[in-house]
Amino acid sequence: MASEMMGPPEEKGPQEAGDIRAAAAREREGREAAATDGAGQAVPGCHALASSLGAPSDGGESGVVKGTPVIAVQAITKHFGSVQALRGVDLEIHGGEVVGLVGDNGAGKSTLVNILSGGLQPNSGSIFVQGRKVTFSSSLEARRLGIETVYQDLSLAPDLTVWANIFLGRELKVKGPLRVFGWLDRKAMAASAEADLERTRIRIQSVSSLAGRLSGGQRQAIAVGRAVAWGSRVILMDEPTAALGVEQQERVGELVSSVAAHGVPILLISHNLPQIHRLCDRVVVLFRGQVVANLRPAESEVDEIVSWITGAALGARRSA
Repeated sequence: MASEMMGPPEEKGPQEAGDIRAAAAREREGREAAATDGAGQAVPGCHALASSLGAPSDGGESGVVKGTPVIAVQAITKHFGSVQALRGVDLEIHGGEVVGLVGDNGAGKSTLVNILSGGLQPNSGSIFVQGRKVTFSSSLEARRLGIETVYQDLSLAPDLTVWANIFLGRELKVKGPLRVFGWLDRKAMAASAEADLERTRIRIQSVSSLAGRLSGGQRQAIAVGRAVAWGSRVILMDEPTAALGVEQQERVGELVSSVAAHGVPILLISHNLPQIHRLCDRVVVLFRGQVVANLRPAESEVDEIVSWITGAALGARRSA
């Protein structure tokens, strides 16, 4: 991160701090459109694809074609050697939806999330973003289209600060002649990161703290805050509350509802079925790599979801 080129941050007064935050906000309005990697180079093919799809939604529904899923997969398969992880999976996520993805261990949930986020490529099947067929060769391409992921392992760098983790790979550079030397705007990134984390309402003492010295719950908050900050089209959450206490889980739940209310859909993977039932508009059940149920919590109970996860409901339907 070219830390050798960055001096220590200086203390600023309230007025200057406000100016820094305003500058950070203006910078972030255009950073997705820039479509550059951490070295400031254009990402091949991805910027053109983003342009053809239209700008990601910034909180309203203008960026989502009515009736067209924000993201969808059709007939997705994935195998690892002789192990068939996904078998012809179909899934659609529309603007403003919170979709729960549940299943037993090994059902294929994390594999599907990794395919949606560009971390894995399917063996067959198609991915669509707002009706356009896309192919992700890396997570970077998915991120450039506004698809952000909170992974089970959080994917944080423990030796970097909180703000550096949020901007990792998408660092802001100072304006002016020093920009060509890769001089990073630490103050703007720190101010912006602080504002992003305030949205999670999970307290972290300082965005200058090293991530590795924080509690598991605080590290989880960084990952969630980063996804909310950058996920302008869809957010994928793989067990986002696994390391959080009860109070922090509730705050993340409130955040999920708030983000969805602004038009950004969320795919939520969790073993916390009461929370899934409470937060989600739909619950999709995976069983041995296949979608076996698409339930609406308003019309079903937690026990019914459990019966699909275990395969009991599937067996009953086959014997009927």
